[in-house]
Amino acid sequence: MKKGGFSSLLVLFLATLPFYMPPYTPLAVTSILMYVVLTVSWAMFCGPTRYMSLATATFFGVGMYTSAVLGERLPFPLVVLCGSLVSFLIGLLTGYICLRLRGFYFAIFTFGLNELVRNFVLWWEGRVAHTVGRWVVLIDSLTIYYYMLAIVLLTVLVTYFINRSRYGLVLLSIGEEEEAAAHIGIHVTRYRIFFFALSCFFMGMAGAVMATKWAYIDPRIAFNPVLNFTPVLMALFGGVGKVYGPILGAGILTLASEILLSRFPYYYMLMYGILFIVIISFLPDGLVGLTRRWRKSSVLS
Repeated sequence: MKKGGFSSLLVLFLATLPFYMPPYTPLAVTSILMYVVLTVSWAMFCGPTRYMSLATATFFGVGMYTSAVLGERLPFPLVVLCGSLVSFLIGLLTGYICLRLRGFYFAIFTFGLNELVRNFVLWWEGRVAHTVGRWVVLIDSLTIYYYMLAIVLLTVLVTYFINRSRYGLVLLSIGEEEEAAAHIGIHVTRYRIFFFALSCFFMGMAGAVMATKWAYIDPRIAFNPVLNFTPVLMALFGGVGKVYGPILGAGILTLASEILLSRFPYYYMLMYGILFIVIISFLPDGLVGLTRRWRKSSVLS
């Protein structure tokens, strides 16, 4: 079966899943869809350019807090749009400030940005708003599921068309040899800032939707540092060379974490850590690289 046919069947399966599966299933799949959005949007920019961003939680949390602040004032679609736009604008500002950095300096800066934003919101909530956290307007689980499915489709389609366009080549050239790309006339800084902000757009959109599932948020929940690393590991596990790599990585590892947490709650983090060590040691190119090696071996045989 061709990739297009399989993708269409998968979308059809996900779109009809709530009609014939137990009520818990869409809730579990919603979490998988969330990680797919975060992982694919991270890989959209960081994969080809090789910039290691550790600020996923920042823009996801911005989307959540936007949903909490505007949820009672605007219709839900506008709340989601506002969450993504605010994250996009903050991504533009962040990109303008920090995308002149490279290597681990960029990674450390982005991780520090998340801690800065988290502690600033924590200070603001306690000293100015005199609150601990915020209640979010609840949306029924089926609506959240379909919103997340739509966001996944939008994120994957945008990433696919970027990779197939000249902009994908521009991002690859930045990752391969940035100085050479600048010498042939590519406005490197402009492209880096825009596509970094575009990836933040989808992270904020996911955060705005997921906030309505969790009902209550505070800075520790919204800007959880774990979310800075999890999409990176999922993308590396799946492989960033193809669009389906981060999707596979997010789906498989989210399922694995759910199984480990439910069956081995006391050893969950230990087993999850061992799993990641094995992945990084034996799958340096992820599942995408593994399938390539299988195809080569089958051709040679």
